[in-house]
Amino acid sequence: MKMESAALIGLGAMGVFFAPRMEAGMGRENFCVIAGGQRRKRLETQGVTVNQVNYRFRVVSPEEGEPKDLIIMAVKDTGLEQAIRDIEKFVGENTQILCVMNGVESEQKVAAVYGWDHVLYSYMRIPVELKNGTYDFDPDGGHVYFGEKENKVLSDRVKAVRDVFELCHIPYRIQEDMILGLWQKFMSNIGENMTCALLGVPFKAFNCSSHANAIRRMGMKEVQAVAGKLGICLTDEMIEENCSRPFNSPYNRPSTLQDLDAGKKTEIDMFAGTVVRLGRELGVPTPANELFYHGIKVLEEKNEGKFAKNPAEES
Repeated sequence: MKMESAALIGLGAMGVFFAPRMEAGMGRENFCVIAGGQRRKRLETQGVTVNQVNYRFRVVSPEEGEPKDLIIMAVKDTGLEQAIRDIEKFVGENTQILCVMNGVESEQKVAAVYGWDHVLYSYMRIPVELKNGTYDFDPDGGHVYFGEKENKVLSDRVKAVRDVFELCHIPYRIQEDMILGLWQKFMSNIGENMTCALLGVPFKAFNCSSHANAIRRMGMKEVQAVAGKLGICLTDEMIEENCSRPFNSPYNRPSTLQDLDAGKKTEIDMFAGTVVRLGRELGVPTPANELFYHGIKVLEEKNEGKFAKNPAEES
């Protein structure tokens, strides 16, 4: 299996990790960004700025799609259902799909429509921050992780994606146990992303606040308990290893806090909402994640103006 064409849907904080290198490596004629309507117009006229460089990628609407060898889905959870519909014409007989979103259920949602023979597991570990309309990140500061559910021996399709990433100089890792890797990333996101968003603090809080770290551990322990009920072993050592690692960009703000800062809807349902729902289904108490969930929902309501002053009180 050889991959010669690719498409990306979701040119945001995750998508910018791929797009410049994929266009350079595969050629403009073999790579496109999927977008329609006003978003397509904006990308074509304004482009996207990554590390102080403005890019104008070839943009193709969902209606104009043709089958590609590789599709990378880098949308937010709030846009996943629409993105699944939008890639329909880009999926051919041999197309492989990487859904590099956060969370632990996106692959199942994509596979429910297109089948597991088209879907590989994947996730990312790289800090990307949106500042004044531009994306900034260290191109060598993280990796995309991908593979089959188990990768003791690499399948042909995993090798084919690997070859694309090597051609395009995209840092990657192929884990032997991708389910464990997905849940480790999810546990880290719950502990850090949710804590920072609820408290309105950057990652630096974990370098200097025992209280922030206590909340982080509470959230992670609940993920550990839920995962255990599903037969996924997240150990105490994994939690401590995560909590002991330094933050190279301590003043960065995680994705959920960035969304709140921008007045956008967050991915809270995919994060704490998933833990709470699975906890109820499996009989696992999740009070910390219930606080994350309801607290961040209140902050969304605040952004929507639900608690604005009564005009009569201002007169």
